[in-house]
Amino acid sequence: MKKLKTTVLIIGGGATGTGLLRDLALRGIDALLVEQKDIAHGASSRFHGLLHSGARYAVKDPNAAKECIEENLILKKIAPSCVEETGGYFVELASDDPEFTSKWLAGCQEAGIKVEEIDPKGFKNKYPFLTSEIRRVFTVPDGTIDGFRLAWANVWQAKEFGGKYLTYHQVVGFEQQNGRLTAAKLRSTLTGEEVVVEFSLAVNAAGAWASKVAELAGVKVGVLQNKGTLIAFNHRLFTGVVNRLRPPSDGDIWVPHHTITILGTTSVNVESPEDLKPTAQEVERLLTIGRELIPDVDNYRMLRAFAGIRPLYLGNNANAQDSRSISRDFVIIDHEKNDGLKGLISLVGGKLTTYRLMAEKTGDYITRMFGIGNPCKTAELPLTPEAKVNLENRIVRRYFVRASRIKDRLDNIKEEKQILCECEGITVAELKEVASWEDTHNLEDLRRKTRLGMGTCQGLNCAYKSLMAAFSELRQKPQSPINQLKEFLSHRYSGQKPVLFGEALREAELTAGLYGCNFGLFGGTANE
Repeated sequence: MKKLKTTVLIIGGGATGTGLLRDLALRGIDALLVEQKDIAHGASSRFHGLLHSGARYAVKDPNAAKECIEENLILKKIAPSCVEETGGYFVELASDDPEFTSKWLAGCQEAGIKVEEIDPKGFKNKYPFLTSEIRRVFTVPDGTIDGFRLAWANVWQAKEFGGKYLTYHQVVGFEQQNGRLTAAKLRSTLTGEEVVVEFSLAVNAAGAWASKVAELAGVKVGVLQNKGTLIAFNHRLFTGVVNRLRPPSDGDIWVPHHTITILGTTSVNVESPEDLKPTAQEVERLLTIGRELIPDVDNYRMLRAFAGIRPLYLGNNANAQDSRSISRDFVIIDHEKNDGLKGLISLVGGKLTTYRLMAEKTGDYITRMFGIGNPCKTAELPLTPEAKVNLENRIVRRYFVRASRIKDRLDNIKEEKQILCECEGITVAELKEVASWEDTHNLEDLRRKTRLGMGTCQGLNCAYKSLMAAFSELRQKPQSPINQLKEFLSHRYSGQKPVLFGEALREAELTAGLYGCNFGLFGGTANE
């Protein structure tokens, strides 16, 4: 059995965990992050991609509103390659409560969020497909953010400063002596190999899985697992984020994200963090609400639906079920103070926009525990290079410190300039280089790092070509090529299933026919 040793073990590879890894590495503290699957496979990539200005919380959660606008400005400064400064709109319809607008304006002013009212006619002229019921429109400093890029940027910079990480390793138990956790037992979810990691302190940053990790240590963390379903449309309907000006509810945010637009979200409490299947009923609810703003929304092509789990900390509201009433604030739970168990703290709640602040506060807490004074540097040190949104800088924006090797391949290997994923403009050079990284194991990992198969065709035209180009480069190949292809397409199909009508149905049938006839998948006859 393999044995490792670290000062701080971070459990969870979402924005929270990777942000903490970066924070501790910059402070010079030895830290190892472990993640049961790939980095950012959970809530940090399964959201609408909105970098909150805080305006959404200005009425009901003023503390969250202040944190959001402060972190919004910091992330735009330190991580420009992860952020698109789209700006945002809050739109009041004739059916909305004007008194709420007054409260919202006061809340934004109190939180320090810059708001400007614009001419609703001009807004309607810019977006003629919107309802004529628009009464007032305000601009706010919303933006969009790429959760995959953000999490990997944190990991890569942490690695430069000595931080370590293990993906596809699940915590399956803990060892303890005299009331203190001393080690974690891990199991590789790819090979089954077991690893023991000795530590001085473990940080439970497992998001929706935080309760399950706490249970392994014999303590309780109250987290409400709240599923939010979203719809991806096949092109950008808006240049900026569009919010409904009313109390936060379902289906009131439209976010332009890369080449698509995302409408979300719903709010349904679920029993398991693995309960990620969007339903046709949830899609219909989003469309019903979406018609209030875009009356002919049914005529726009939907690519897929997807869902993420919000890990909402219950605190003293242990029986709360109304997810909209639970604060989006975060807490640091010291299990020595709460449960008499030394060597474990839990970091729960919060949201992606405030992930850096969560890491900073936790880093401060840890340095006090260890009696050292290393200050936080994450708000000042650039996380990613600044690169404008254009083709020349596309590689730098996507891969940051790892961009140079891809640019070398593009400059020196003519054959690798070929585009494999036309929807997202991904070249053979990108696929081969990313596939060769030690933390890339399959097509799904390639998708998260490159956006392979996330555009209009949803893998129809690029999945088999990408596998042919990349499979030989993969260092670990726990799955056969055909099983990799099947799993990739199955994940794509799981999101297409709730929206299978019109163009989406025709495309799904074409995909099934192509891969069934040529590869024997989905009941096809290629092997007969």
